[in-house]
Amino acid sequence: MKKTALLIIDAQYDFCNPQGTLFVPGAQEDIARLTRLIALEGDKLDSIFVTLDTHKVLDIAHPLFWQDQNGNTVAPFTLVTLASVKSGKWTPRYHQEYVTWYLETLEEQGEFQHFIWPEHCLIGSKGAALDDSLLEAILAWTHRTGRDYVAVQKGINPLTEHFGVFKAQVPVASAAETELDYAFLNNLNAFDQVLIAGEARSHCVATSIAQIIRYAPELVPKVTVLSDCMSDVPNWGHLADPIFEDAAQKGMTFTKSGSISF
Repeated sequence: MKKTALLIIDAQYDFCNPQGTLFVPGAQEDIARLTRLIALEGDKLDSIFVTLDTHKVLDIAHPLFWQDQNGNTVAPFTLVTLASVKSGKWTPRYHQEYVTWYLETLEEQGEFQHFIWPEHCLIGSKGAALDDSLLEAILAWTHRTGRDYVAVQKGINPLTEHFGVFKAQVPVASAAETELDYAFLNNLNAFDQVLIAGEARSHCVATSIAQIIRYAPELVPKVTVLSDCMSDVPNWGHLADPIFEDAAQKGMTFTKSGSISF
């Protein structure tokens, strides 16, 4: 039997519950399928890793970090470009020189534009906690198998976006938590098979897949993406599609949670 790890990306209240501040439609059904997998096939899982998106209120991608020309806080889902900042349309309330450099760097990458999100997954908040039913399934698995789950925080540094679980979009100088997490990648490489699920497919899952392709290509053939255990932020699925197509061409497996080969 293959030595198998399950990597669950950001399956937290704010993404998975309709009352969450950044609810991903479809996440409840994703979680139901995922908890069923853990309940029925958990004895075949050697490890479970969960990543936890974790933010401060004054985050570069949260409203309160920004203001408009009248001093008003910027609304969620606002696009902030370098040009709009230079024109004075939007102004960061903190670290202005750094933010200009950050936006330049982000736009040069060409992967993401800078969007302002609703405050989500705030440290210590209910929104940052794992989905209740998923946690119950994982705890039952731990008590049944004697194997503890491993939690990995991301996004804690307020000066950069951290979609992918292995590296921030723009690493912050002298902030190790934003650099490429070689230890995490090495941990996953110790397995014969790595199952990946979580939220949202369009952002954190897709970026994590892209980071595996870029930084740990030897891991690609070991990865099985559970396509029925992830959903897109509405109208953003186009971000993930080319990444998933590239991954499939490079040998990554895509299947549904009821069709896994252990």
